[in-house]
Amino acid sequence: MHKFIPAIFLCMLSSFSLSCYAQKESPALSDTLDNILLERQWSLGVHINSNGWGLKFRKGKNLAFLKQFMWEIEFTTYKAAKEVKTVNPNYSDSKSFIYGKLNYVYFLRGGIGFQHILNRKPYWGGVQLSYLYYGGLSVGITKPVYLYIDNKTNNTDQITQERYNPEIHNLENIYGRGAFLTGILNLNFYPGIYGKGGLDFEFGTRNRVIKAMEIGAILDYSPIPIAIMAYNPKQSLFLTAYLSVSFGKRYNK
Repeated sequence: MHKFIPAIFLCMLSSFSLSCYAQKESPALSDTLDNILLERQWSLGVHINSNGWGLKFRKGKNLAFLKQFMWEIEFTTYKAAKEVKTVNPNYSDSKSFIYGKLNYVYFLRGGIGFQHILNRKPYWGGVQLSYLYYGGLSVGITKPVYLYIDNKTNNTDQITQERYNPEIHNLENIYGRGAFLTGILNLNFYPGIYGKGGLDFEFGTRNRVIKAMEIGAILDYSPIPIAIMAYNPKQSLFLTAYLSVSFGKRYNK
């Protein structure tokens, strides 16, 4: 009986070694299969643009080997080019504000698009380059600006929070910016459309994991012009350049 123990031990050791080898090799094999079989994907991203910042979510599927159909939801802020922060020098503790700003502006976008892959990453990693174009519905959202105003009576300061009115509020009586949530119930909505074009650079060694950077431009159009700054024309067209970073996952059904 004792002479069989070494043989049994060798068999157990061989089985353990094969198991470890298989576990070591399976991720590479899985990645190879992922490069061939993955059909769907989703990603979350954050972007900065020439007029603000925003967040986005995308989901889609492959239509062909080098073509993807995608849909996206995006929320972004928008600032006018003439916005400049200032403080009232008449008050030592005043809060900064943007003189002449009538409304905070945001855009909520929802649309569909296509991404065309120019080159796929080799199996050892690299950069995958795609060009993309999207279009869909866009809703401009405005929230009125509220400021703290000094309504002096008998040389006594009386600070109240009021909606900015360029006809009566100026650098003589503006104390500072109001609370951000003030006016949240006075939102206005401006339905419109948008279009987007750009380049997508995807990095990494695992095709199932999305790590990408994107650059491009977005044009929003609102048939009802939106007022941002006092004594400036209302805007219907809003053009921004953007840079975004995204993370996500590819998978099958």
